Formats: sequence, structure tokens, C-alpha cells
Amino acid sequence: MNGLTEWFQTPPGQYLLGWEQAQFDLAVADLFGYNALQLGLPELQTLRSNRMPHRWLALPEETLPASTAAVDAGGAAGAPPRLNVALVTDAAALPFPAASLDLVVLPHTLELSADPHQVLREVERVLVPEGRVVISGFNPGSLWGLRQGRARLCERMGVSMLGASNLFLPDAGDFIGPWRLRDWLQLLSLELESDRYGCYRPAMKTDQWLQRAAWMDRAGARWWPIFGAVYFVVAVKRVRGMRLLGPAWKPRRAASPAPVPVANRR
Repeated sequence: MNGLTEWFQTPPGQYLLGWEQAQFDLAVADLFGYNALQLGLPELQTLRSNRMPHRWLALPEETLPASTAAVDAGGAAGAPPRLNVALVTDAAALPFPAASLDLVVLPHTLELSADPHQVLREVERVLVPEGRVVISGFNPGSLWGLRQGRARLCERMGVSMLGASNLFLPDAGDFIGPWRLRDWLQLLSLELESDRYGCYRPAMKTDQWLQRAAWMDRAGARWWPIFGAVYFVVAVKRVRGMRLLGPAWKPRRAASPAPVPVANRR
């Protein structure tokens, strides 16, 4: 996690944080309820535009000392105050009863977890029916993901010419493709409500070159939308209601006596 925190201070990290912050602000603004939880990544204020009365930030214990200072320091002048660290917990074992949270936000939480399946199971458990989970993650099928995969391959093969083995993204976890995530959500009865991709600029480390490639964000969203460097998913917990059915058989009513025809008389 420390590698990811440091990477977010770089120009590509700031570029990605800016896009994700805008997506979270838009996605959670109109979600209503009482309790909302952000799991990890204090660099993002994912719940700042949400109006639920109870909003918490939970961090794993190993990241608490470095992250607390960043969270308590607050944002820039005029920016809304950041959430204080309310919980120190493992995302795979949440200290909440079942069906107690209306919204859970996972900014890069799954790919940084040792057991992302268990994290999603815990999220499904604590969500109320029709509750939402919002997830962001790196897309391994993007230009950034392909460069990361190439660097790891060169590192295993011992190829270091021209910096071929230098990682562009932090080596902080395993990336989870959006196609795999959809399968996991479906198994847990978490219905995909919306998804989008962003950050189409090439893997460049300087702000100057990133600004020169700004036109690729518009072109990518139109021509190759699924190849953005990061994906953003909103899913809703569906609980199928039971329908009471009556017995398949019905008691047969006693047959009424057939009317006796009356002979016509002259």
C-alpha cells in the first residue's frame, strides 16, 4: 500500500485520482440511506458528495500511521473536510452486523487485498437489500496494464535493457479484470447497475507529456471505451422475494344434480 500511496503523488497518479474523484462524486451523490463506509485509500474522498448521516472511513492496521496524517490534514482551502479514520479493520472481516450498511465503497480495495473473494462476500453480507457497492480498479487490458504486464515478464526473464523491467504502476497487488469482477458479482447476487472506463492517455511519467495526450481521453471514450486504465463499477444487492404459492390441487366440489327436463305438454 505504501508503494501505491507514493505513486499517487506522481503526475500519472494525480491524473488518475482526479478522474476517479469525479466519478465517485457523481455516483454517490444521489444514493440515500443512513450508513456508508469507505474501505481503504484515504487519498480519495469517495463519500464527500454523499448525504447519508453516518459515513466512515476504514483502513487496515498496517497503513494507519502513514495514512492518518494525510486524512487528518484535510484538503485544500475551501474543500470539504475529509472523513476521519473511524475504524481499523480488515476488509475481509468487517465488524458490522448483516444488512446494516446502505453503501460500501471499494477504491482499489479488492486488488490490494490478499483475499478479494472474501472481501466481496463480506460486503454482500453487510449490505442491506437494494444497497450499493461502488468499486474502482486498474484495468489489466489497458495500455497501462499491458505495460505493467510486459515489465513483469521482462523482470522474470531477466531482461533489463532500456528499462524494460521497470514497473509503471506500483507493485502493490494483483489487478482484477472487469470481466472477472462481473462474474464474482453475479455469484453473490450483486447486480451490475453501471460501469465505465477512464484514463486513456498512454503510460507517461511526466505531466508535460500527459497534458499533450489529453485529446486521447475524448477519443478513447468514443472509439475504444473498454481500454481505459481504470474501471468504475456500481452494483446493487438484489434479494429475490419469495412468493407464496397455494396447493397445486383443489378440492373437487360436489356435483350438483343435473336438471330434470320437463316434457312439453300440449
